[in-house]
Amino acid sequence: MFRQGDILLLPIADTAVPPSIESSVAKPRDARGRLVLALGEVTGHAHAIPGAATLYPSSDPMLIGHLRLPQDTRIVHEEHAEIALPKGWYRVIRQREYLPGAVRMVAD
Repeated sequence: MFRQGDILLLPIADTAVPPSIESSVAKPRDARGRLVLALGEVTGHAHAIPGAATLYPSSDPMLIGHLRLPQDTRIVHEEHAEIALPKGWYRVIRQREYLPGAVRMVAD
């Protein structure tokens, strides 16, 4: 499990990848060539992967999507230390926090 700010990456087995991924449209890279997993609501900075990766977005608001890394790479952000990620599949989740009477997404 890997965490960077409000993003949580959970490694999953190939067999846990939903079959519908094959027919979904992958998220494009930004103008800088990065695969942006999430933009910071407060600063506008990005949780991004500069290397080879494919993100298949989810319609679930709490699940960003499924990430495929064909080789070892890293996730970067302007305000966090970069994290090395081994190749494989990941479920990318927006972290939540509990406040008395409510659950909300963590803002970064």
